[in-house]
Amino acid sequence: MKVTVDPIGCRAHGLCADLLPEFVRLDEWGYPIVASGPLPPELVGEARRAAAACPALALRLRAR
Repeated sequence: MKVTVDPIGCRAHGLCADLLPEFVRLDEWGYPIVASGPLPPELVGEARRAAAACPALALRLRAR
């Protein structure tokens, strides 16, 4: 799986970094920067919760 962020839809709430800090960090303006590469299998559950909790629905999971 791969985690992506819709840069147009994102509103910099920062919830994704709170729920998935192992894979998402925030830039100086509060917008998420997602780690490159595939999502480790042990983080898939947390990533699904983070994507579901995103108020702007900008965090997405895709099958590689």
